[in-house]
Amino acid sequence: MRKFLLFAALLAGAIPALAQAQQASETAVKAALLYKFASYVEWPAEALGLPGTPFVVAVSGADEVAAELEQLVKGRPINSRPVTVRRLKEGEAASGVHMLFIGGRDAARIRAAARSARTQSALLVSEAGGGLEAGSVINFVPMDDRVGFEVSIEAAERSGLKVSSRMLGVARRVLANNPS
Repeated sequence: MRKFLLFAALLAGAIPALAQAQQASETAVKAALLYKFASYVEWPAEALGLPGTPFVVAVSGADEVAAELEQLVKGRPINSRPVTVRRLKEGEAASGVHMLFIGGRDAARIRAAARSARTQSALLVSEAGGGLEAGSVINFVPMDDRVGFEVSIEAAERSGLKVSSRMLGVARRVLANNPS
């Protein structure tokens, strides 16, 4: 009985550590994917500004992802541009960004961000169920203990963005244009 209690106590201490390691891993994967997405999306030239202008990635509602992304992009360019990661506070405008990640599951925040993203040709990425339907171009989805993603071609085109067929080929789901 005493061995069982000792084992149970050790297991109870290990579960939070295991959950924290899994969260860190998911966070690192999301940050890495955000960085890689930029290589598979084409922005209108006017959206990027002059050569050498920083590529700005804004993160709202996901400080862990922002921290991981800040470490990842140090000294690494996106499309031959230096990278700046901005952490947005709740309600702060996402002006002057090229990519915007909205953490959490709030579809209303995603819809508001989608309206803003369209006007400045920003790539909107989310992680909410129904994220594409709320206006995201890319939405993270869980896939068998991994992080996958889905893509809306229609949302990309509304923002003036072109998504590479290579990226579409590995997406879990692609939401195509609605025929009009």
